Amino acid sequence: MFKKKDNKVKYKWPFGRKVIAGICIVYIVGFSSFLFLFYGPFNKFKEFWITSAMTTMNHQYLATWIYSDEYIQKVLKNNSIIEVKEISDPNMIKFRKYTTTIYRNKYEKEILDKTPGNDLYKVIDITGKGYQGFLVAIYDPSRVSVATTSKIGVAGESILTVSKREKAIIAMNAGGFYDPDWNSNGALPHGTVISNGKVVSDYKDAGMSGGFIGFNDENKLILGNMSKEKAVSMGLRDAIEFGPFLIVNGKRSFIRGNGGWGIAPRSAIGQRQDGIVLFLVINGRLTTSIGADMIDLCDIMERYGAYNAANLDGGSSSELVINNEIINTPVAGGKDGLRDMSTFWVVK
Repeated sequence: MFKKKDNKVKYKWPFGRKVIAGICIVYIVGFSSFLFLFYGPFNKFKEFWITSAMTTMNHQYLATWIYSDEYIQKVLKNNSIIEVKEISDPNMIKFRKYTTTIYRNKYEKEILDKTPGNDLYKVIDITGKGYQGFLVAIYDPSRVSVATTSKIGVAGESILTVSKREKAIIAMNAGGFYDPDWNSNGALPHGTVISNGKVVSDYKDAGMSGGFIGFNDENKLILGNMSKEKAVSMGLRDAIEFGPFLIVNGKRSFIRGNGGWGIAPRSAIGQRQDGIVLFLVINGRLTTSIGADMIDLCDIMERYGAYNAANLDGGSSSELVINNEIINTPVAGGKDGLRDMSTFWVVK
């Protein structure tokens, strides 16, 4: 018996059609995943996405292209920060020197146990769920001041340029600046800037809540929503305007959700009751650290004993320099991708 031949010929797809089919499958799967992620039941993700996008100056479209204005405003309302409506009481800051080697907890030990041979500052590595950064304890608050770009109103400068010119041991970014096209040169700082007791710039504030963040003639950090005239009359020697305030007079701001600021690289400044100043910079986006939210900042500052603390400009502005070396990884593009800015906190 002869076997009957199978006359059926298997169809072979041309290579080009296979590529097109593959692209279509990837597109369908990707689009379906996009819809499920951004419009599905994942409210925490949607809150993270919207608040993170809306607190940037040049990436708000990441939220506005996907969600309606009504939904965005609803999310922002449910994720907000309610600040303490007080002005810092300088009488509660009492400078002291420590002789004890007994500490209340490990965080106090990290602050007070100085690096041998360094009585000015100590760098502490900060890690948490999803974030990594640096806290600098500065033991002499009289050495902290505001520095500005030398071309204020015309052009900003990088933090390394300012640090070298000011002969600063430590430098950190400070307030925000006018950025209408999200690509400005950092020339014009938002709000009033006071340097060495004089108003050196006065432009509309950034609308980031908060208010004045500065040191008075007694080297005490003052936070307060007040007029320029009152700030000067209170003896603020070096100050900027920004926010929100995290802790005022030992009272923590009330935070709904993630605070409405999303997760991003962050900078903050604070002072303990013993006078020690805290600089905080959190990495994000270009590292394994995705950044921090306002709850994280409050937690860190509270943990290390801040009696007054405030958020500073963040994102690609979050930068820390020690001895003319970039310590963190700025989001603007690695260690060398420095953004031109207007104002800085320096330790000289």
